[in-house]
Amino acid sequence: MTVERSLRGIAGFFILLSVLLAHYHSPYWLLFTGFVGLNLLQSAFTDWCPMMTFLKKLGVGGPRQSNGGATCSK
Repeated sequence: MTVERSLRGIAGFFILLSVLLAHYHSPYWLLFTGFVGLNLLQSAFTDWCPMMTFLKKLGVGGPRQSNGGATCSK
């Protein structure tokens, strides 16, 4: 799994989790949803995301392959 796919999965999980926590526990959890959204927005402009740095240090896969992920070439 690539870093980009892992990042999207983690961001989606965090957003769903915080919305559920806001519904069942406290509306203050929506601040966490806003934090995740703000982080995604700034990474679109700066091309830097703290979670990507963390995932790379954990050894999650490298950048996306240019041939769409296929392992054989012609």
